[in-house]
Amino acid sequence: MSTLEEHVDVGVPIDKAWDSLHRVENYPRFVEGVRDARTEAGGRAHLDVEVGGRARDVEAEVSDRRGERVMEWHTTGAPELTGSFSLQPIDQNHTRVQARLEYDPDTVRESFGGPRGFAQANAVERLVRSDLEHFKEYVEQRP
Repeated sequence: MSTLEEHVDVGVPIDKAWDSLHRVENYPRFVEGVRDARTEAGGRAHLDVEVGGRARDVEAEVSDRRGERVMEWHTTGAPELTGSFSLQPIDQNHTRVQARLEYDPDTVRESFGGPRGFAQANAVERLVRSDLEHFKEYVEQRP
């Protein structure tokens, strides 16, 4: 398993950032490759994803520790991915969003295609960084 951790500081209060992360239906606005997303019963989420020209349905279970401002998730089928978002207040109007992703590089490559080895790790890192930057733009512009 590989682990990736990235963060971005956003110019919004922690409650606004937390609320935005929980609106799964808005993920297509800031997560690369997500064409459609919806919340389902029992703390589940369904995402229609297209990466590297391959379309997939991805199901995930989502849980959170609201008091700690940590949202955890894991896919319920292939590809096996586990991750979390943790939010920390910087001050009254700024929040740090920390993303953590655990993945098996071979499984990701088999599911979505793409490079192998170091090149794939760099591609995943760039994608997560880009998604965090898109989240920053989205949450800071949202009324």
